[in-house]
Amino acid sequence: MSEAADDAKPRRPVIVHEPEPADALTWQVGDVSVARCLETVTEMSPRYLLPDLSRELVAGLPEWAAPFFTPDGMMLLSVHSFVVQSGDLTVVVDTCIGDHSDHSLAGDAGFVDRLAAAIPGGLEAVDFVVCTHMHFDHVGWNTRLIDGEWVPTFPNARYLVSKDELDGTQANDLMGVMEPSITPLIERDMLDAVESDHRIDENLCLVPSAGHSPGHVCVMIESGGERALITGDSFHSPAQFAHPEVSATYADTDSAAATATRLRLLEQLVDADAIVLGTHFARPTAGRVRSGPERAWFDTTI
Repeated sequence: MSEAADDAKPRRPVIVHEPEPADALTWQVGDVSVARCLETVTEMSPRYLLPDLSRELVAGLPEWAAPFFTPDGMMLLSVHSFVVQSGDLTVVVDTCIGDHSDHSLAGDAGFVDRLAAAIPGGLEAVDFVVCTHMHFDHVGWNTRLIDGEWVPTFPNARYLVSKDELDGTQANDLMGVMEPSITPLIERDMLDAVESDHRIDENLCLVPSAGHSPGHVCVMIESGGERALITGDSFHSPAQFAHPEVSATYADTDSAAATATRLRLLEQLVDADAIVLGTHFARPTAGRVRSGPERAWFDTTI
């Protein structure tokens, strides 16, 4: 890749417009279908999120990494939900930023309409919402602010979060997500605190992956002899397949544990032919992890 821009003062995230073809990104994993629904794409200095991802490391990445960076070495991070259809179940994995976030990244008020259009039967048809973790850009559309009240976006869904994640966030709600995005669900008895290896159905189960947050989970899809992993924030960028030692140290609860989780997942994914669906990976978002002469790489020709 080309030489990255000078990041002595890492550039904060800014919203950029991703070229969006008419057809949404979709994948088939056995009998399970997955669709990406995009809220926004951000551009930032790699070191803003991943302090050890230096301009030299970015410049040294092979061409396979080009879709995930700008020509001057800024990192592109997508914020999107995955809509999973497994048998008769409709599952939404992560709900992005939301329309009333107090954080520096503003959500897109039109996202919920796009999400409703991507779900057969609309928002009311969602059976489960999985929160891989409870950071603001993953739970924001759990609810909507209507007439001064936080109302569940998916009125018939059970919202799933790991017990450790809920306990950790209740003890230390650094991102201020409880009041708008979680407590309204608890008050309506719509939130289930589950084990980190909870099975949703015969095709979908959670995968413990703590480190970035206390009870972070990935989502494993297995159907018809095929597999796919929804990463959550265990990997923020495909660059971490080549450099798993690089961690989001400012955002991690435990960066050492986050790195250990990445190494464990990487060992399971390399040359395993499983599709990796990156929760923050910009288009094309999905691929398979391959071994290389020196480092793993992300093959998006799927």
